[in-house]
Amino acid sequence: MAPDLARVRVRLIQIRDEPAVLAEERASFAARCGIDAGQIAVTNALTDELAPGLADGVDAVLIGGAGAYSVTQTYGWTSALAGVCYACADRAVPLFGSCWGHQFVARAFGGEVIHDPDRAEMGTHTVRLTEAGALDPLFGALPRQFGTQMGHHDRVSVLPASAVELAHTGRAPHQAFRVDGLPIYGTQFHSELDVATVRARLLAYRAHYPEMAHSGTFQQILDGLYETPQADDLLRRFLMFYAVDGGAERLATEPLADAERE
Repeated sequence: MAPDLARVRVRLIQIRDEPAVLAEERASFAARCGIDAGQIAVTNALTDELAPGLADGVDAVLIGGAGAYSVTQTYGWTSALAGVCYACADRAVPLFGSCWGHQFVARAFGGEVIHDPDRAEMGTHTVRLTEAGALDPLFGALPRQFGTQMGHHDRVSVLPASAVELAHTGRAPHQAFRVDGLPIYGTQFHSELDVATVRARLLAYRAHYPEMAHSGTFQQILDGLYETPQADDLLRRFLMFYAVDGGAERLATEPLADAERE
């Protein structure tokens, strides 16, 4: 563990082609983690070698989104990326998957992911904690419901046997989970995106989501966006809790972010 957040070392695994979005995603993770971008070592699953050793020499591993790729498909790098997840579990390295990363971590540990456009969620949505979520060391400090930023039409349909559901929406279950007994989490919502960045991301990936093809529907999604400060602070709290020595005790003295619009 690092002595403080300024010395945390993070491995970010990206699954993207576009240079501008690659840079934005790294900056977004840095901002939401409360760290400098220089503390993040980047590995792109599409171009870089994936090996269990990526879990070494870092205090946490993060897996981001992938607008043009689906966890329901198997790619040449799928098995190797799963191996990185297993290395994190074997070595108790904190692992956090956001959106696509959430789905991939679930699949890697035995869950199931499906394409389900009928339960697609775009823009800002409220998630609700389960009883397990309210008792979880990370999620339990959050209110029973809070706003989040989303953009998905695939979802986790079955959690791994070793995982517990932490949050859900009225539209889709398994919005967040933890692998039992390990510092391994996933959120279907984009824990790394604030409202301004999710607006830009929706514009960038609109063509990949038929659910946003209709101009009226798309404008409604944009008009419905709002700030989500509690979800925005989740990654920083994750690192404080699991990657910083004494971080959990320090978090206990902090006030939570102000509640957003319900």
